[in-house]
Amino acid sequence: MVCVARGANAAATAAAIAASGGKAEALGVDVTDAAAVEGLIKGVIDRYGKLDILVSNAGITRDQLMLRMKRSDWDEVLATNLTASFTLCQAALRPMIRARAGRIIAISSVVGQMGNAGQANYAASKAGLIGFCKSLAREVASRQVTVNVVAPGFIETDMTRALADEAKTDWSTLIPLGRIGTPAEIAAAVGFLASDEASYITGQVLAVNGGMYM
Repeated sequence: MVCVARGANAAATAAAIAASGGKAEALGVDVTDAAAVEGLIKGVIDRYGKLDILVSNAGITRDQLMLRMKRSDWDEVLATNLTASFTLCQAALRPMIRARAGRIIAISSVVGQMGNAGQANYAASKAGLIGFCKSLAREVASRQVTVNVVAPGFIETDMTRALADEAKTDWSTLIPLGRIGTPAEIAAAVGFLASDEASYITGQVLAVNGGMYM
């Protein structure tokens, strides 16, 4: 497995995989740099000969009410959350189509499905991912490449841990299952869509949100 991230997340993921008995290589890349992304994908193919699975998981927030949102806040979020997926998928599709096999999984958000005040940029980027993946799924299905989306709800991450306890409680009241989700539950959904058991599933959005949006 090759783990790619903006920052230290890739190394942490690779270490966790190694600790569980797997093998992983951690590579860092700025996903908003198209040339760097294309070079990275080429490097993976040169070293390993193929690319089986792409999980597009880069994401940032720049939350602000619309009347106060800076254009740079909009541009940065769209560049990282949406345009980077375009660049990654375009580079990854070439070897996948040649091999007539592949799995592409994008991580969207419940906010991309239901919206959220103060997150117009984030919601637009995550909703855009859904439309992008549904369209791409239709384009590449004949080449046996599947494209799906996982849409997490409120998940315990570094981003959400920064929220005050009161805010977390407020969010939990909106979740029918009554609790915040875990990264392992998102990973399980991604693992399923990447597996042979999901070979007849494409163009779908798998919501993992505790019933927050139905």
